[in-house]
Amino acid sequence: MSIGNFNAKSLLRGMGCLFSLLMVFVSPLWSLPVQAQDLNTGPSFTARLINIEAPVNETFRYQSTLQNSAGETRIYELKAEIPEGWRVAFKARGSQITSINMEPGKTESISIEVNPAYGAEPSKYNIPVYAVSDRDTLALKLEAVVKGAYDLELTTPSGRLSGEITEGEKTEIHLKVINNGSLALRDVSLSSQAPPNWDATFSPSEIAQLDPGKTADVIATLTVPDKTLAGDYVSRFTAKNAETKSTASYRMTVKTSVLSGWIGILVILVAIGFVFYLIRKFGRR
Repeated sequence: MSIGNFNAKSLLRGMGCLFSLLMVFVSPLWSLPVQAQDLNTGPSFTARLINIEAPVNETFRYQSTLQNSAGETRIYELKAEIPEGWRVAFKARGSQITSINMEPGKTESISIEVNPAYGAEPSKYNIPVYAVSDRDTLALKLEAVVKGAYDLELTTPSGRLSGEITEGEKTEIHLKVINNGSLALRDVSLSSQAPPNWDATFSPSEIAQLDPGKTADVIATLTVPDKTLAGDYVSRFTAKNAETKSTASYRMTVKTSVLSGWIGILVILVAIGFVFYLIRKFGRR
């Protein structure tokens, strides 16, 4: 064997050992977790919830965050593309705003309140929102899912909200609870606010469910205490549940009883007779 071949083989064996040794130290490094770098270093406009479902007569409230990670102060004007008849408002730090001054590195929480138009059809509506400065435009895509409306009405069969009663008596008032909305009403309760010492009860006092377009009949029994002065009194009847309510003001004219009237007349006549007696007796002296 020549010296040249021997040196070449020794060199190859040495390089193989060196490579194996490097693999022992380097391979554990491959298994270490690699942290992802945040490539979005510019300003951002985000929201925790972008899709909200609610009745048409409620306000859709979105909580957004505007961050200015640029190296300069920027003034952002807040805009939104909404369907015709809808309304939008931006609020920050308890005040309604249309634009906001953002210093470098600052983050601001902005509440976005969207009110659908009256009678908006149940559907999903896209609400693009923008924060616009002279350097950039940040977009936020929101969704408002209108699922219908709650609309409750409390009235009487004839629509008349007045009546008469004699003091010391009670009367029945026929009421109608109407669901004019597009969503079912559940757990509707009846209550009253009557003059002092008056009493009002309802039959039934609660409606478990009232479907859209349906009506429920309720009888309110109103009791007027004795010796109530004649005149007009107002009682307020309320039908409500967790979503909506309706109040009807009912005017009741109280009259005195016939017996009370005769007693009053008798008292007046006695008083007049007594005065006449005193005039005749002492007028001669």
